[in-house]
Amino acid sequence: MASTTDSNKVVDLLKSLINIESTSEKELDIGIYLEKHMKSLGYTVERIPISEGSTRHNVYAYLGQQRKTRLLLTAHMDTVPPHIPFSIEGDVIRGRGACDDLGPMVGQIFAVEELRAEGKLKEGDVSFLFVVGEEKGGPGMLAANDMGLTWDAGIFAEPTEGKLGKGHKGNLVFEVIAHGKACHSGYPHLGKSATLLLINALTDLSAVGWPASDLLGPSTLNIGKLEGGEGYNIVAPYAKALCSIRIATELPKIKKTVSDVLAKHTDIEVNFMFEYPETLLSWDFDGFEAAPMAYGTDVPRLRGDHNKVLYGPGSILVAHGKDEQIRVGELMESIAGYKKLTLELLK
Repeated sequence: MASTTDSNKVVDLLKSLINIESTSEKELDIGIYLEKHMKSLGYTVERIPISEGSTRHNVYAYLGQQRKTRLLLTAHMDTVPPHIPFSIEGDVIRGRGACDDLGPMVGQIFAVEELRAEGKLKEGDVSFLFVVGEEKGGPGMLAANDMGLTWDAGIFAEPTEGKLGKGHKGNLVFEVIAHGKACHSGYPHLGKSATLLLINALTDLSAVGWPASDLLGPSTLNIGKLEGGEGYNIVAPYAKALCSIRIATELPKIKKTVSDVLAKHTDIEVNFMFEYPETLLSWDFDGFEAAPMAYGTDVPRLRGDHNKVLYGPGSILVAHGKDEQIRVGELMESIAGYKKLTLELLK
């Protein structure tokens, strides 16, 4: 089921999206663009605030007046900083969002448009949900739970290298905070170094053997951001680390282990920020390779018993980096893939 769309049209839409800065919390302009674009294609479009009075909006689009549909295709509008404008060299498109997640979003849009042109979709079959904030805690998808809608299935767009995700890891995000006492660094015995307290606590966390699963592999700790102290000549009164554990299995056990390890250290506190468990996905469809994914997505944030399918073009290995990219050929292949999945899930 090859794509029939002119690849130049696909590239043009992706170029327009990439060139709009849409880093997390700055999604307003891309949301307005997508609202106008989907209306121009003939969809009924709602731009929905994620909370009362919020300037951040999800975009929901569907055919005709049937708001509730059988299948949801969803992608996130936000990207990670810094914004990188569109460029293309040969078959390779570069720019922020090229593969995470604007390229896969474009693949979804053109797939449905081709199916419409082929007369294979009707009102009530398919809707789109483009959400904010996937890269920072998922407030957009969490807000979607308040829409009063359910679906039989959802296709979640992420860079999976054209494979179906068998499952993906969860995440436990937390801060480790150390409280010290400032003094002149020439007389350190008069104070207490928060940086040393923090280093000792993080060393113990790093020594833990975290649970693993046969499907997703090991759970892994990342000490992502460190800050604290006031200068080389002052014993640090305060320090903290922003950490995450990618959860392969046993989230409650891992959370308790973090608390127990840090409880052994004086003047250390832990602030759990958000969490979600590992997620199993629907992946047994003819004609697709399948593999587990180590990263997290919005899939577990959308409540319901719908079939959960994770699929998209591009590689997560270049997402979030300065050379984020996707090949035009991958985009075109994803259109065919999304078409096939859409028809399978509507059977």
